[in-house]
Amino acid sequence: MDKFPMTAAGYEKLEADLRKLKNEDRPAVIQAIAEARAHGDLSENAEYHAAKERQGWVEGQILELEDKFTRAEVIDVAKLNGDTVKFGATVTLIDEDTEEKKTWQIVGDLEADVKTGKISVSSPIARAIIGKEVGDSVEVAAPGGARAYEIERVKFV
Repeated sequence: MDKFPMTAAGYEKLEADLRKLKNEDRPAVIQAIAEARAHGDLSENAEYHAAKERQGWVEGQILELEDKFTRAEVIDVAKLNGDTVKFGATVTLIDEDTEEKKTWQIVGDLEADVKTGKISVSSPIARAIIGKEVGDSVEVAAPGGARAYEIERVKFV
């Protein structure tokens, strides 16, 4: 059973998702099954079959999240510091071709969300910058071709 890194915020979100599934979604599905049963013949009851299918999905999600929950290794980013890029760091990069600045936080695979500025520790950018320091230049192999970045800032929030 391999552990995987996760920030405290990611762990809290995982915990909230699990709590919602157990305390809201599961009871709602049970209620929907009970209501569908009251309609009579189950063999031709589409509502019943849909509710049972939803129940299977909810239970599967609960099992999956419980597994992730137990294997998560929470890393408190607030206790980290330094100029070296590592898990949990929020890094500002400057594209050496366009001078465009991008800021990313390096997080665990489960909490990565590019739209909110969180990239997976196993992403090409994160792998290229981990272990580097402010002022270092890195080349990242990206699907659109290699990109060169300079590390402008490293902070831990």
